[in-house]
Amino acid sequence: MAFIYYVTQIQLEFGAVKLLPQECERVGMRRPLVVTDAGVRAAGVLDKALAALGALPHAVFDQTPSNPTEAAVRAATDVYLAQKCDGMVAVGGGSSIDLAKGVAIAATHPGPLKTYATIEGGSPKISERVAPLIAVPTTAGTGSEVARGAIVIVDDGRKLGFHSWHLVPKTAICDPELTLGLPPLLTAATGMDAIAHCMETFMAPAINPPADGIGLDGLERAWAHIERATRDGRDREARWNMMSASMQGAMAFQKGLGCVHSLSHSLGGVNPKLHHGTLNALFLPAVVKFNAKAESMVNDRRLPRMAHAMNIGACDAQGSEIADAIRAMNARLALPPGLAALGVTRELFDRIIDGAMADHCHKTNPRIATRDDYRAMLEASM
Repeated sequence: MAFIYYVTQIQLEFGAVKLLPQECERVGMRRPLVVTDAGVRAAGVLDKALAALGALPHAVFDQTPSNPTEAAVRAATDVYLAQKCDGMVAVGGGSSIDLAKGVAIAATHPGPLKTYATIEGGSPKISERVAPLIAVPTTAGTGSEVARGAIVIVDDGRKLGFHSWHLVPKTAICDPELTLGLPPLLTAATGMDAIAHCMETFMAPAINPPADGIGLDGLERAWAHIERATRDGRDREARWNMMSASMQGAMAFQKGLGCVHSLSHSLGGVNPKLHHGTLNALFLPAVVKFNAKAESMVNDRRLPRMAHAMNIGACDAQGSEIADAIRAMNARLALPPGLAALGVTRELFDRIIDGAMADHCHKTNPRIATRDDYRAMLEASM
């Protein structure tokens, strides 16, 4: 059965942040909590969003950690309730948007956050009571602004996914202007996150032709523009295309992701200091080669279609050219050459594999990986 569902209102253009007041009015927000992080504030990007809000009453929570935690969700929820807010405006990367989604649950639903985690059977418990959210991404990678999911490290240390159509932001304000000052390394890491999203959703076996088309187009845009955006952060055309690719990858999330994200979610829980997009970039080559033998990959010619979008010509049945092209792109973007450069050791493999096997993305990969398969992928990514 094919399930196809698109619900987000998206504003994609330079200067779109100025639409914040009208979008707050449209969704009935009269006193939003602005959720952001210290880096966005220091870069002056928060000021642009607050200036756009104008006289609209609001509160600010700017302590989002690089990987959102349940403790941070509680802290932001305390501000939300104390200030009598009626919705949120998330201004930042995936961490701020995901944290806001956590608050949307915690402020309106009883019990600990893990109660609502996908692998705990919590998705049906997330109801229409969730607080409304407007997302203003300041990076081009996560796509959380149009996605129904959030990733949060809960109190027991697990990095868990929370998924519900009720969590989809009411509006995504995608303003490439807000990404012009993004540093090169963060541009590269978040851009490879977008590429990983486009590729993993395209490889996922679920039937959803519109999502496949959106993901492939996003891959083509991101692959053609990521180096330009990284090399020259003021390249407006490159920034616009990266913002679009990021949004497109997440629009296709409803197909599911796969082993890249199972591994990066797990390792990100083991070491929350590691950047999610960087991990995706490092795991992607090994996962492409592992997926190459899947029946759905072969029947739908997914390898040659991705190779065409990446403009790399012919592709063998093992996905070697695609894997090599990703490694070469990572090197040109000055991303780490492998997990070892990030301090990951083989002693961590069993913990990483435990988390990957339990992750919500594990079962939507085109091939179901065994523990030995994950170990081989980790080894190939060192």
